[in-house]
Amino acid sequence: MQNKHIALLLGSAAIVATGCGGEPPPVEITPGLHAFVGATLIDGTGGPVMEDAVLIVRDGRIEATGTRVDVEIPADAEQIDVTGRTIIPGLINAHGHVNNVRGLESSPDFYTEEHVENQLGLYARYGVTTVFSLGGDGPEGMAVRDRQNSSDLDRARLYVAGDIVVGPSPEEAREQVNAVATSGADVVKIRVDDNLGSTTKMTEETYQAVISSSHEQNLDLTAHMYYLEDAKGLLEAGADLLAHSVRDTAVDDELIALLRSSGACYSPTLMREVSTYVYETRPEWFDDQFFLKEADPTVVAALEASDYQERLQNSQSAQTYKAQLEVAKQNLKALSDAGIPIAMGTDTGPTGRFQGYFEHGELALMVEAGLTPMQAIVASTSDAANCMDVGTDLGSLEAGKWADFLVLEANPLENIANTQSLESVYIAGNTVPGV
Repeated sequence: MQNKHIALLLGSAAIVATGCGGEPPPVEITPGLHAFVGATLIDGTGGPVMEDAVLIVRDGRIEATGTRVDVEIPADAEQIDVTGRTIIPGLINAHGHVNNVRGLESSPDFYTEEHVENQLGLYARYGVTTVFSLGGDGPEGMAVRDRQNSSDLDRARLYVAGDIVVGPSPEEAREQVNAVATSGADVVKIRVDDNLGSTTKMTEETYQAVISSSHEQNLDLTAHMYYLEDAKGLLEAGADLLAHSVRDTAVDDELIALLRSSGACYSPTLMREVSTYVYETRPEWFDDQFFLKEADPTVVAALEASDYQERLQNSQSAQTYKAQLEVAKQNLKALSDAGIPIAMGTDTGPTGRFQGYFEHGELALMVEAGLTPMQAIVASTSDAANCMDVGTDLGSLEAGKWADFLVLEANPLENIANTQSLESVYIAGNTVPGV
């Protein structure tokens, strides 16, 4: 949709009326100072919803939030009328990928700063304002990241894991961690998974070496995993984020205790499971205008081809992941009920895992799993930010933080699908073009 907010600015200056003594000089509007007035505001913390709210933004950061009664609107602020709308923080994806994929192909040659920025623009147009790219990240992505601490930003923020640490020996793994740290990565990523028995899994000794080395470098460790026992072992070794769901069996009290005592977070990536099997038939979202506005027709045509569908129908791994999605959803509910911090993630980026659109699907699956819309929003904003150590600046609409937020036509607390009613997206207080 096109931006439809209505500026209340009267001419180039705000005129203050007086009595018969004449009018004082007009108050000049201060550049970079904006007041968003009249919306329902969900601040991302899980706290009370504010009705008829005011959000003051100055030079890309939030200066104040509150009800119109409680917040004084500066006379020199440009006022933007958002009455009847709902404002929420921008979505934060704790496990995505900004990579070298273009359409149906991937190539190291595709991974340029321009390509990275294009993907971040795509995420932003869907309301995903921060992405943690967990693996396969190079200096081009880091260069883009290093330019984002700016009040001029109008695309999604990026944090990176660099090269995935693979070992295979503890000694090699330590060297790889040191290289990742030297490259300037924000976190370290490992994989502890045998891909349903088709590959060799990283050993416990090796991942223990990776985790200890990462912490020596003051970097958090994010772990791809599948099995319950591996999740426990990773937590015992000090992993900071379980970057997928436990999918082989139900979580138990021991895992919950380990998550609580460690303070580690859990990123369910339910849409990753969906992507493994959903193209066995034509997905309903191939007719969704919210999807189609950014979809590559070539990719859609390939995914709905009969031979591709047949391949997935006959794929044992696809059918296994399909069945295990229900286990993943039950485990998400159990961990959420236990008070474990959930960080929204999707594993978007590879072909068939659509950046930006899948994040809204993840929210819907969280609610389908039993979380409330508010819990899903918190998991996708402040909890994701806190889990990834960026909560000082991001994740909630509080004074001092970057003004990354969404203006929605409808309230997602009434229906989580209303996150798709994007009217406009702001990053550092700037309108994201093309929404």
